[in-house]
Amino acid sequence: MYELVAPAPDGGVFLQRLGRAGYPTSDAEALDPTDLAVAIRGIEERDRPRWVWQRTTDWYPALLAAGVEVDRCHDLSLSAAILAHSAYTQDSGYTPGVPAAGAVDADHVLARVPPPPHQGTLFEHDAPAGPGPDVLASELRDQLGAVARSPQAKRLTLLLAAESAGSLIAAEIQHAGVPWDAAAHNALLTDRLGPRPTGFARPSLLEAKAGELRTLLGAPMLNPDSPQELMRALHRAGIEARSTRAWELRQYTHPAIAPLLEYKKMARLLSANGWAWLDAWVADGRFRPEYVVGGVVTGRWASRGGGAMQIPADVRSAARALPGHRLVVADASQLEPRVLAALAGDEAMAAASRDRDLYAGIAAAGFGGDRAQAKVALLGAIYGATTGESGRLMPQLTRLYPRAVALVEQAARDGERGRTVTTHLGRSTPPPSERWSASQRTTTAEEQRRADAIARDRGRFTRNFVVQGTAAEWAECWMADLRGRLRRLRAEGLTAELVYFLHDEVVVHAEEAAAEACATAVRDAARAAGRLLFPGAPVEFPLSVAVVESYDQAK
Repeated sequence: MYELVAPAPDGGVFLQRLGRAGYPTSDAEALDPTDLAVAIRGIEERDRPRWVWQRTTDWYPALLAAGVEVDRCHDLSLSAAILAHSAYTQDSGYTPGVPAAGAVDADHVLARVPPPPHQGTLFEHDAPAGPGPDVLASELRDQLGAVARSPQAKRLTLLLAAESAGSLIAAEIQHAGVPWDAAAHNALLTDRLGPRPTGFARPSLLEAKAGELRTLLGAPMLNPDSPQELMRALHRAGIEARSTRAWELRQYTHPAIAPLLEYKKMARLLSANGWAWLDAWVADGRFRPEYVVGGVVTGRWASRGGGAMQIPADVRSAARALPGHRLVVADASQLEPRVLAALAGDEAMAAASRDRDLYAGIAAAGFGGDRAQAKVALLGAIYGATTGESGRLMPQLTRLYPRAVALVEQAARDGERGRTVTTHLGRSTPPPSERWSASQRTTTAEEQRRADAIARDRGRFTRNFVVQGTAAEWAECWMADLRGRLRRLRAEGLTAELVYFLHDEVVVHAEEAAAEACATAVRDAARAAGRLLFPGAPVEFPLSVAVVESYDQAK
């Protein structure tokens, strides 16, 4: 059973009950936006429908601010983005009737969480604009029909459900926010950089480091934040670096190199997570990142602003549980290699993955126990680094795990030829770019060499697409299952909320009495996700789980 939420032309909202096939079973009910939260709460408690809307981001953040959670939804835009390209629907005739969410599409980034609504109202003004109930109901029917006609209907159904669940989770994570100790953050900035300056001045310790650089490079007017000025100063000092990248600078022994590297690290802290970041992203003791579900073409999430996809080590100690609470930090160990073993049905690699350290298992099987070599070989196969050391080790990896290597090699060859590759559940690569297509129309030897290089680039992308994309599917299924378990814990009166997600890692903020139950929940959810995607596969998806007071203690 579906319940459709759609904007009305007069700024109001329509609710309409739809049957399993997406056809209306009642007339659309017009509501004032201020009455929507109460109406949705009642329907959710009574019927537990699957809510249908054009974009979760249009409605759910404000519902959460009004204290209303929903169990399930169908996000039409996210689903359209999948179905429009999926090889599993290529013969269905499906064409999106609503704008499909795209990779890093700003329209589908969660809006800033609104403040608690006044007197229980949901929207102070009009509801979000967009297509009405007839258009959205028609789009739902088209999507359901495309899935039903697919030879992989079961997988597609799971993918759309997981992606839509991800849209709910993203809104809930942003609403909850990561507990953040602003005073601790300010203290570490002061310790590393000096007291907060006024205006655009550098903090005192950073300015002192800049002064040290000027002296050592003999450049009294140097602005070390200018790459052009810095390169000229380096060259005048006899440091013939071609860039200011840290790995290249470390090759030189000049006395300015160490302070320059330290300056770059300090400047990076100031620009990425300094006081401006603290002012913009932390409020009421919470860091609330803006997530983009499916923001990467493989299906991985992205973020806009705030650096949600990487909390640097320098500031992790500020991500701190509230008194009487703990952070439960869990990450999937070596997720992508384990996904490859399951995708390929490679029993030998699956056997190696039963060890907690998959690379050690592979090393013991055929690399003389050399874990480093095993890791280089396997990651080279997944990411396309098949020359150099990886290329040298590839024949041995192929002898050990022929099915796994064959899967990524076939994906690479398909990509080079402009073909589509598809994840386990049905997310496919977009068609080749115009640049790729134009490059393949060659007439000279030089054009052919360029065409071959462009083709290999696409092959490296498709090689990893099937693995990274399937890993993203596993992660969304993991979180969706975990979300249900945490909701059940809250129903028992315990405090437990999912507050952070990064590709293969989650953070739960829980009261101390619930922390171990949450740790069990994340492990059980990982096992459930593995069984759901790969039923019967002998591949394990172990987690590293830490119950800590601050995020840095888990790293």
